[in-house]
Amino acid sequence: MSDAVTSDGDAGRGMHGVRVLTVNVGRPQVVDYTDTPGGVTGIGKRPAEGPVRVADPGPKGTGGSGLAGDAVCNLRHHGGSDMAVYAFAREELDFWERELGRPLGNGTFGENLTTSGVDVDGALIGERWRVGDALVLEVASGRVPCRTFAGWLGERGWLKRFTLRAAPGAYLRVVEPGEVRAGDPVEVVHRPDHDVTVSLAFRASTRERELLPRLLEAGDALDPEWRDNARTYVERRGGRGAG
Repeated sequence: MSDAVTSDGDAGRGMHGVRVLTVNVGRPQVVDYTDTPGGVTGIGKRPAEGPVRVADPGPKGTGGSGLAGDAVCNLRHHGGSDMAVYAFAREELDFWERELGRPLGNGTFGENLTTSGVDVDGALIGERWRVGDALVLEVASGRVPCRTFAGWLGERGWLKRFTLRAAPGAYLRVVEPGEVRAGDPVEVVHRPDHDVTVSLAFRASTRERELLPRLLEAGDALDPEWRDNARTYVERRGGRGAG
């Protein structure tokens, strides 16, 4: 990871170690590139000052973000227990900075946690992270890019480019609530006995659907919508999936 600070001067860019660089929250804003009712989105996230409380927001459809003060404006497709927290690696933001030729501050991809030294996309579904003193999160799925994400970045062909990269960042559920702040260490405290990573699950759910049966190896740790998708694929082909 580069330690150079981008022109926007994001806090935490020069920190070292396996940790959270910044905790990012977004306020509702009206835009012309989303199909959310009212054209409102919370994708524009900025680093927060001080600790942020994180807890299970409740079921999808009614629950929003797991982070206090963070807006989720489309409850049909975002938020809820299995998408409570979104983590994205600073290393990936650095990759896209080089590809796009523009600075990308922490939070630019709509992530709640910008991490350093964490293998976010290589994390296993069901893997658990202790963040700071008390917060425990569990990896549930990857992020599937949407129209709002593309409109926010304003890059031509963005959905295809992001999908081909297959490094989408991880959605996490809250196992044990707690506070998180910039600089908190991230420790993997549990790794399940399978090889279904965030990247593999994303590839299976997007461009490589022949991989879908493998996702069932992750069992109930996988986001229910992704798991149901894999089961439907297996059933329609009369085959067997794991689990």
